[in-house]
Amino acid sequence: MTTPRALRLDPSDNVVIAIDEIAAGAAPAGGVSARERVPKGHKMAAVGVEAGAPIRKFGQIIGFASRPIAAGEWVHEHNCAVKEFARDYHFGEDTRRENIVP
Repeated sequence: MTTPRALRLDPSDNVVIAIDEIAAGAAPAGGVSARERVPKGHKMAAVGVEAGAPIRKFGQIIGFASRPIAAGEWVHEHNCAVKEFARDYHFGEDTRRENIVP
């Protein structure tokens, strides 16, 4: 069995994205074991998330735990809810132009 790949998009994220399908019991390199099947492209909790706590992807809040979510659990609409919260729109203020190709 090969190790499934997963990606943490920002150090503050509490989910990882499954690059490959993650079978129940499998663990991406350096990650927690999946408690259930996580489909390719979906989110898996990298740490436990308390009910009502924000779910972070890309370093941004994408939803809130509608119930406690255990590390390794698939994060989707059955345990993630959307609600109003204060937003900080200053995240792009420090951007700068990069000269990639002269």
